[in-house]
Amino acid sequence: MAGFNSQYSAAGGLTIEMVLIDSNGDKIHASVKKELVNQFEHQLEQGKTLTFTNFSLNHSVGSYRTTNHLYKISVLSTTRVRSCEALPVGLNGFTPVNFQEVLDGSLNPDFLIDVIGHVVEVSHVEMISVNGKETQKISLELRDLADVRLPMVLWGNFATDVTNAIQLRGEGRVVLVLRFGKIKVWKEDRSVSNAYNVSDVQLNPNMAEVEAFRAMLPGDELQLAIVESKPLTVTSGVSVKDDFFIHTPRKTIAEMIECRQSHNIS
Repeated sequence: MAGFNSQYSAAGGLTIEMVLIDSNGDKIHASVKKELVNQFEHQLEQGKTLTFTNFSLNHSVGSYRTTNHLYKISVLSTTRVRSCEALPVGLNGFTPVNFQEVLDGSLNPDFLIDVIGHVVEVSHVEMISVNGKETQKISLELRDLADVRLPMVLWGNFATDVTNAIQLRGEGRVVLVLRFGKIKVWKEDRSVSNAYNVSDVQLNPNMAEVEAFRAMLPGDELQLAIVESKPLTVTSGVSVKDDFFIHTPRKTIAEMIECRQSHNIS
């Protein structure tokens, strides 16, 4: 299980959302609807290796798809979850994208992405009013091994957590890892942001990918620049929460039933 969280929305109530990975490294999204959360929450935990049997498959659609799989799993009341032999060590589902492919529009913004980069610039925390509510925002610039620069905006607790972590960093280089980030498009400009209640952000995490990235960075002494907050250009002034709940495409019940396919897999 590569990713796991509980989500609450006014429309759907409390659900469990997961990204599952198999021994081949292929990933698929899985959901537990609110009526079944109590039945399954004690069996599900990020990092555990499990077998799922007797579930349904639906077409994967929308603007916040966590994997590129054509389908997603819906857990049923008759689904069975059991522990099994652990997957190979280091199989974490982390698949960082190429910065240039984000910037030139090669990647479909409907799909969430993983990012790894050296933080070369960060702004002070700024308080932004969105629909009458104050939320924190910071702007960052990351560079990759080819020195391509990627703009990033972090909102809410991520903004303050990253700022605090950078202040305590010491003199070493800061490598940021973003999992399940959202490509944001504003006119012809593209950036990356955290997605509401989905993304994970870490600085210098203990990962083999981070050690390999750090070892291949240019041997320059580029210092981290602390800059003033930047204008809301690529973010268009919409918080990640409002973007998720307001701008995500909706389907009617009839449309969902039409595309639903059920399969029993053991």
